[in-house]
Amino acid sequence: MKVFIGAENIISPLGNSAEENFTAICEGKTGIRTIENANFKKDETLYLAKFKDGFDYAQLLANCFNSLAVSSDILYSAKTKVIISSTKGYIAEGVENALINVVNRFVGEKPFKNQPIIISNACISGVLGIAKAGEMIRANLYENVIVIGLDFLSDFVTYGFEALFALSKQPIKPFDGNRKGINLGEGCAAIVLSKNEEIFNKKPLEYVSGSSSNDANHISGPSRTGEGLFRTINKSLKLGNVKKEEIGYISAHGTGTLFNDTMEAIAFNRLGLENVKINSLKGYYGHTLGAAGLIEITIAMQQLRNQIIVKSLGFEANETDEKINVTTKTEPVEFTTFLKTASGFGGGNASVIIRKQ
Repeated sequence: MKVFIGAENIISPLGNSAEENFTAICEGKTGIRTIENANFKKDETLYLAKFKDGFDYAQLLANCFNSLAVSSDILYSAKTKVIISSTKGYIAEGVENALINVVNRFVGEKPFKNQPIIISNACISGVLGIAKAGEMIRANLYENVIVIGLDFLSDFVTYGFEALFALSKQPIKPFDGNRKGINLGEGCAAIVLSKNEEIFNKKPLEYVSGSSSNDANHISGPSRTGEGLFRTINKSLKLGNVKKEEIGYISAHGTGTLFNDTMEAIAFNRLGLENVKINSLKGYYGHTLGAAGLIEITIAMQQLRNQIIVKSLGFEANETDEKINVTTKTEPVEFTTFLKTASGFGGGNASVIIRKQ
């Protein structure tokens, strides 16, 4: 069964639609800015991609969802399922109910026919949500599945990453030899998958395949051999009957940390994908955690639609153990198929393949 994917949307510090966001990053703009007294010592400036204070996160979720370019009859149809991907949600409302409270306020505006489900699997949540949506449609459980990803910064999240010595005190530099760690970010993105091409207002792309794996290496560190990432990409290629030569672009996880960037480079080399154009979008958005996969898939879809691959912002020189083809400038590129990867705490890895019809 062919599964269509489209109507992608983003609301982030860079803009209020997928088109606005794509234009901004093509111009080299970043949502990352300096935030005073953002660390637990209250004595340092951090680089974060953050909405302005006073943002209504439930309203943000509703705005992103209701701006999708499909009929509202589809959004609230009994044939439609909603998947919400996040890690901590709006934890200012309390650890236990951080995401549930936001979702309940969002759902309360206009109840869905089917109860939404939440996927919270660390930083692979968004990519995993897309893979699960494709499975649901192919299993004939639903005709349409909408995946929406969101995450917001809080002291709990920021201090946690600082306790791991993972935060960079400078703008993020994924895959670069001088990388120092991550910049955190926040945002929201939504994508529609369907068995019916006609529900889309704009020609959709094709969702080919997706999968996940767990390397069971460490609570916060990836396998040094890239085993988990290798397995999920290999599985997605086989499920979609896609040859590695067909992949024209890879949207990598690219956190700017030593272990993640090295692990990804090793996995891509093991799969013979080292010459494929690769970028990380975290120089534009920071690491948006559970929303990262959705935001980055949306921008990858915009790149595919426009036949442009944007530069991997912050990258200057590749010093990973294995060489990969990191993009250094934004330029037109002809390609039909892309691979999106994600890796996260707990050993999780996920990948999806999307192509132009």
